[in-house]
Amino acid sequence: MPERAPPVVVVTGASAGVGRATAVAFAQSGYNVGLIARGRDGLDGARRDVESAGGHALVLPADVADPDEVFRAADRIAGEWGNIDVWVNDAMATIFSPVHEITPEEFRRVTEVTYLGQVYGTMAALKHMRRRNAGTIVQVGSALSYRAIPLQSAYCGAKFAIRGFTDALRSELKHDSSGIRLTMVQLPAVNTPQFDWARNRLPKCLQPVPPIYQPEAIAREIVRAARDAPRELWIGRPALKAIIGTMLLPRLGDRILASEGYSGQMTTEPSRPDRPDNLFQPVAGDPGAHGRFDDRATRTVIGFNPIWLRVGAACALLAIIGGAAVVGHSL
Repeated sequence: MPERAPPVVVVTGASAGVGRATAVAFAQSGYNVGLIARGRDGLDGARRDVESAGGHALVLPADVADPDEVFRAADRIAGEWGNIDVWVNDAMATIFSPVHEITPEEFRRVTEVTYLGQVYGTMAALKHMRRRNAGTIVQVGSALSYRAIPLQSAYCGAKFAIRGFTDALRSELKHDSSGIRLTMVQLPAVNTPQFDWARNRLPKCLQPVPPIYQPEAIAREIVRAARDAPRELWIGRPALKAIIGTMLLPRLGDRILASEGYSGQMTTEPSRPDRPDNLFQPVAGDPGAHGRFDDRATRTVIGFNPIWLRVGAACALLAIIGGAAVVGHSL
């Protein structure tokens, strides 16, 4: 029998951070990996990482904010390898700033990359997956798609929008009895290079809000989400706490973030206004997957499927109701 071709995954934002670690994790699982990002230096580094992990890589420089570039990249991958089994939408851009200091052009750019980039990636994936009525799309979200924080309004707004878009598409796929699977992962703070190349109008250098996780730990959960396709996967206890906390006590969250949300996103080092950022153009060089917080980042993380949390909460509620009924009957 002829040897079966390896499955194919496409990862956007693959030149650095979570996207790069995810590309490597899929290569370790036997996938051919299509790498989409703007920065050629980072893409070449990601290709070397994928090949070192035993995979085959196809480098596709593209700006996910340009739908034509995204569709051309998808067509090339499908033409090269025959199909697309998994598509991971991870590309993002952000700016750290109070709302009143952000320009309309900056808001638009964050939205085009972080939100519309996932929309265009999803549309490109659907074009090829619908032909076979098979495939899995993974939307890389954030706890910030449930609990917005100060100083990242554009990014939080985009992540909320992704969740709405994904829920709408999920209903359409179910209506069509589609074999295409759709899942969204909600991430905690991760040690990635974005805190050194995101546009920054704050007085201090940037940091992820602790606790911080290594990108490889997150990547393993993304591979798991692609394999199992839960409706959502909440990764890490901080994401779990943020999501549930804002559902139960949103005003308390507002007060906490008003007092701690500013300092929590900054180190004690003064910022460098002249440093390059990647909002409109990629930063030269190969950043790798990690940021500068290796000494503070955890290498393992637990992903929570919220369906089991809801089942547990429902069982607990039924037990309370049942216990109250027993007590009332005995009285």
